[in-house]
Amino acid sequence: MQRKLTFGLVSGVLAAMLSISSPANAQKATDDIAKYREMIADGNPSELYEAAGEELWKKPTGPKNASLEKCDLGLGPGVVKGAAAQLPRYFADTDKVQDLESRLMTCMLFLQGRIPQEMIDSPFQRGPKKDMEAIVAYVVTLSKGDKIKVSTNHPKEKEMYDLGKRAFFLQGGPMDFSCASCHAEDGKRIRLQDLPNITVQKGAALGWGYWPAYRVSSGQFWTMQQRLNDCYRQQRLAYPIYGSDVTIALSMYMAMTGNGGTVETPGLKR
Repeated sequence: MQRKLTFGLVSGVLAAMLSISSPANAQKATDDIAKYREMIADGNPSELYEAAGEELWKKPTGPKNASLEKCDLGLGPGVVKGAAAQLPRYFADTDKVQDLESRLMTCMLFLQGRIPQEMIDSPFQRGPKKDMEAIVAYVVTLSKGDKIKVSTNHPKEKEMYDLGKRAFFLQGGPMDFSCASCHAEDGKRIRLQDLPNITVQKGAALGWGYWPAYRVSSGQFWTMQQRLNDCYRQQRLAYPIYGSDVTIALSMYMAMTGNGGTVETPGLKR
């Protein structure tokens, strides 16, 4: 209860900060947000999701009554430590480039007998996706502090990177927006939210390296798939299909551009 009240109060404070129009006050508010994040970093609520995800990872479930402990995330069956730092990547067993969430759906299918379409059709924060979000929190936490290390050595990895770059700059919708509208220049922001320049290594590492993240304003843990979904919403474009090629391609573009940066997930966001 105390945690809920604390975060409710903080959310109100942050909302009040967003209404400040003076440049000097806006900078102070931005600094205050950064200080707040630093203060509660050791108590990131993502830890609750991580604990739940570890339990789900080890719990036998699905038609095959099996756990995910033999899931191959790219470093061998059952190896979780460091795996998220090297995703997306090509997997020979599916002949596809997959991000963390699409790869987990593959493991759920073959190990547990769970149909991916149920996950795809489920809304974020509810049903099967609620379990997915917890498992993602568990997996990414075990790459925290590692260097982003994504490859384009395989032709399909290079193809996915190129698709992601095109998708990043593609303008559309009633506002003629693209991802680049917000994330292709230094110094941009929405209200008090700094927007990383994803087209350069430093900015891509900041953007990619801090997601998935816990969002204080909504009191929810967001995976990268949900983050991208919301970016499309803000562009007034149709929502992408969960785990679709375009979402994996955008992730590939961000991760590859941010290579060498540090994985700081789960992050803590406004």
